[in-house]
Amino acid sequence: MTSKSLWMSIAVAPQAIPLQGDERCDVVVVGSGIAGLSTAYELSQRGRSVIVIDRGPIAGGMTARTSAHLAPLCDDLMGEMQKIKGEDQSKLFYQSQAAAVDRIEEIQKREGIDCDFRRLDGYLFQGDDMPADVIDKELDAVRAVGAPVERLVGVPLNECDTRHALRYPRQATFHPLKYLAGVAEACAKRGVRFFANTAADEVVEENGAVTVKTARGLIRAGHAVVATNSSIVDRVALHSKTSPYRTYVIGFAINRGALPDALYWDTEEPYHYVRLQPGDNHMDFVLVGGEDHKSGEVDDADKRFERLEQWARGKMPMLKDVTHRWSGQVLDTIDYAGFIGKNPGSEYIYVATGDSGQGLTHGVMGAILNATLVTGGESKWTELYAPDRKPLKAAKNWVMENSTALKNLAEYVTPGEISSADELEPGEGAIIRQGLRKIAAYRDAKGNVHQHSAACTHLGCHLHWNSFESCWDCPCHGSIFGPEGQVLNAPAISGLTSIS
Repeated sequence: MTSKSLWMSIAVAPQAIPLQGDERCDVVVVGSGIAGLSTAYELSQRGRSVIVIDRGPIAGGMTARTSAHLAPLCDDLMGEMQKIKGEDQSKLFYQSQAAAVDRIEEIQKREGIDCDFRRLDGYLFQGDDMPADVIDKELDAVRAVGAPVERLVGVPLNECDTRHALRYPRQATFHPLKYLAGVAEACAKRGVRFFANTAADEVVEENGAVTVKTARGLIRAGHAVVATNSSIVDRVALHSKTSPYRTYVIGFAINRGALPDALYWDTEEPYHYVRLQPGDNHMDFVLVGGEDHKSGEVDDADKRFERLEQWARGKMPMLKDVTHRWSGQVLDTIDYAGFIGKNPGSEYIYVATGDSGQGLTHGVMGAILNATLVTGGESKWTELYAPDRKPLKAAKNWVMENSTALKNLAEYVTPGEISSADELEPGEGAIIRQGLRKIAAYRDAKGNVHQHSAACTHLGCHLHWNSFESCWDCPCHGSIFGPEGQVLNAPAISGLTSIS
């Protein structure tokens, strides 16, 4: 993926090198986003020896593409969660996510991490042409789970002085990669080892232990925690309960003090989200996100950024120049909670996946939960996040989300997007039909054409070109491939098949 977020100027564990031969440890963590690094931190605090590996650079995945809201309430509204999980489980969800925010605050204080962490208010406000009763219903749902909330009219955005809103105190935000750089440093002091550019080809249980197989060696451990954005150890069960969505973020410069420092969300579908980030020389950044869609469903990022900018400037006329544009991918689950805990059918392999738009709090909470389980403890959150759970009340969501795969596989009988690679300009990708097969073709800046099978190596879904990020997206389960066929994001493990 080619866009750069506001956070990416910070290097996390830059000394990490690829694995060189076989290694042993108590726990191997696959994936080095906030879930993986937080897991390593929690386990090292408990005296375990830990190795962290990642397909790319440490903390170079989807965590680096977040907007970095730390909000413990359900991203899809607490009222929606209560319809599926009930009041008691929804209350546990809120408590667990709030515990994650508390843990981040505690760690950055304990380890002396300068990461711009701050507590602030969050505002959910009535969107353009949206009914006010959503606010009333959500107020009741939030009160039911015991979260502090205040109903009010008006938020400090343009033409929003009569909008109905909820104020949530003690939300938070921070600079995610500054935080993870500090966490990685604290881990290293406790003996955690990091191996970058080391892809896990297989994670297997054998002889009462776990072996992670890579191209450069084996890692043998008592347990493994797979904390990749989308799990690599389960081919179907978990992936049928998650759906990948592409989300967009645009950054603006703003004079310091021109906008109250808070978190803002509206009730539109898809909703918009806004936050501030401290800058330099009396200037700050405003990050505005939204325009979400199913991954690979469309290829119109420029139009989505235009709509985001139009919305943002309408709400905040004081915004100055655009400074950043990036996108990321979130994995929504059918009941809004992640899948964290023992992998279905495994004894020593644990997973953390399904961020549901709350990857930061899910990552930290999941680290607390998995570290507890790996070390033989018990948690009141185990059932809530159990990867093998079958949320029957979410059956409607399951059917809706899994229809994507059926529609996608039908694309193999449709014509190609172009008839020949000769039609490609440098930097372009498109699908070509060649007899009975589909080809993902890309022409690089030097004019060389790269042709690969258009079938995702996870379960064979039809790939789509993403012109903004210059990558191939899988609409079914979230795999992402580089223009030359290399894997960029799980659940795929192997690259695309080359076609000469």
